[in-house]
Amino acid sequence: MAITVNGVEITEAMVQAEQDNHADAPNPRDATIQELVLRELLVQKAREQGIDTVNANAAIGALLDKEIQVDPVDETACREFYDRYPERFSSGESAVASHILFPLGAGDELSNMLAKSKAEGVLAEVQANPSRFADLAREHSTCPSGQQGGSLGQFGRGQMVPEFEQAVFSTDAGAITPHLVQTQFGYHIIAVEQRTEGGLVSFDDIKERLQQYLTQMAGSKKMHEYLASLVEAAKIEGYAMPSLQG
Repeated sequence: MAITVNGVEITEAMVQAEQDNHADAPNPRDATIQELVLRELLVQKAREQGIDTVNANAAIGALLDKEIQVDPVDETACREFYDRYPERFSSGESAVASHILFPLGAGDELSNMLAKSKAEGVLAEVQANPSRFADLAREHSTCPSGQQGGSLGQFGRGQMVPEFEQAVFSTDAGAITPHLVQTQFGYHIIAVEQRTEGGLVSFDDIKERLQQYLTQMAGSKKMHEYLASLVEAAKIEGYAMPSLQG
């Protein structure tokens, strides 16, 4: 049976032409048909309102600009959301650090001793003159970060191997680890530049992004309701559209 939307046919050729665009959907054919039905309904509505539909995409855009208007969510609503869902605004402990990496020896005791001895020599130099950390990282580190003075940027707990993480989060900001830190990658000299305790992000810090998010969600809800109303009022044959009611 042919699929029709208020008497206008959605042909098999139209479905086949669009289906590749929905290849990632659980059911590409269903996703394609649903999009074609909604597009046809929107074009019909645009035409009904006197909008030129020669360019279907432009007509749909003009229709939605007219029909889906959402005022920015006010600060009171943002505050209510922030207070209701504090878990969404919690940040974990994080740090900013740099390191100098020395690889482990070839596996025998002598080469391991030599590798560690070299690392300890550079550690002593860094502790005596911390301002040389970046230069020594560029000179000695075998990590790609060495080219940026050893900088690893900001990271949180769980992003580094345990031995490295433990050393960073037990060292004060502005300090260099007092001993070499050994991991599966080798010996590290670590400079901890910043430490940030986890906790609730302040409302002032998140307010602007929260307003954007809630306004977008309000727009999406209104769009969903608008499409649902078009489907409910239409005569669609040959295909059972799923309910769009939220």
